[in-house]
Amino acid sequence: QVQLVESGGGLVQAGDSLRLSCAGSGRSFRGYSTGWFRQTPGKEREFVSSISWSGGSILYADSVKGRFTISRDNAKNTVYLQMNSLKPEDTAVYYCARRKVVGGQGKQPDGYDYWGQGTQVTVSA
Repeated sequence: QVQLVESGGGLVQAGDSLRLSCAGSGRSFRGYSTGWFRQTPGKEREFVSSISWSGGSILYADSVKGRFTISRDNAKNTVYLQMNSLKPEDTAVYYCARRKVVGGQGKQPDGYDYWGQGTQVTVSA
């Protein structure tokens, strides 16, 4: 059973920073890219960032480029999302997810199979 658990969300003010963590069970990450997505009520799940297993390939949504940084520690089976200069429009539930197949990356949610339960990020103006 693959399990992903997000943590690190919270309530912050505009301009603040947060670091989200996505911890996976032992076999859940090896060889797979991992993505971060976010969702607000009534909207579709939105791609934020993804990172390959090696960390050598990284993608960002234009809306977070220059402010968010994704990284991973494979020894700890954990992927991180450092979020700086947060804006009210970053408010959402943030999810991490594992890519369906080994290798490759993508921005579409249907390319990912296992998802965490989500962590709420709220940014006040």
